[in-house]
Amino acid sequence: MSYMLTLDTILDLQLYQSRFGYRFSADAVLLSSFVSTPKLQRIADLGAGSGIIGLLLARKYPSARITMIELQESLVRNALKNVEMNGLGDRVEIIHVDIRNIFGNRDIVTKIAAEWDRQKELLHSFDLIVSNPPFRKTKTGFVSPSDERATARHEIHLPIADLTKSAFSMLKHHGRLCIIHLPERLAEVMAAMRQNNLEPKRIRFVHTNTESEAKMALIEAVKEGKPGLLVERPLYLYNQDGQYTEETLAIYGK
Repeated sequence: MSYMLTLDTILDLQLYQSRFGYRFSADAVLLSSFVSTPKLQRIADLGAGSGIIGLLLARKYPSARITMIELQESLVRNALKNVEMNGLGDRVEIIHVDIRNIFGNRDIVTKIAAEWDRQKELLHSFDLIVSNPPFRKTKTGFVSPSDERATARHEIHLPIADLTKSAFSMLKHHGRLCIIHLPERLAEVMAAMRQNNLEPKRIRFVHTNTESEAKMALIEAVKEGKPGLLVERPLYLYNQDGQYTEETLAIYGK
């Protein structure tokens, strides 16, 4: 039943997404807000889903070109609809491919480049890569019976090691990778970044309120960057009365 769609609005975007399959969450909005580089020309979203992060960044950076890479055909269809519905087809493209295959097979890179009529190759050409990757290892937690949800939530097809390896291959020198992940896996995520010469430079923890432990971590790494990590002040989503904080309201444009 995952082919049934709903039409939802977030900020100034309208998006189709599966009623019963994978649906975007607040993580996507938080990640797009975390991106702070003043000027970007080329952005890639790895595991783009229905396209929400790439579309938010297309609006945030009106001169940037966005490349979305997504494995699941049903999500690619949704993303294509969303790109066109929001009038961003001139700057946003979607590639239906397993990101792990691109950098293991030079012929695939050439084929994709020709198919999408690129001026530049995918390799070493992006200023920024973003990803809201699967958080859970394959043998942990409940695995959804929906393929969309299972693939989006568990590292069935995109382990953090493969994500960081692909990001290094796609980024320019000193390009940036921004992701959101679980605090409990922070050490593993940062180790994978450094193993692939992506230096963690900025991190911000997301809390439900001032009394809660961190629920998510926003992390920015720089390709071939120098050591030096800035831990930003925490982001609290709710006040003690259960209402959104002023910062959360600002992130959602309210």
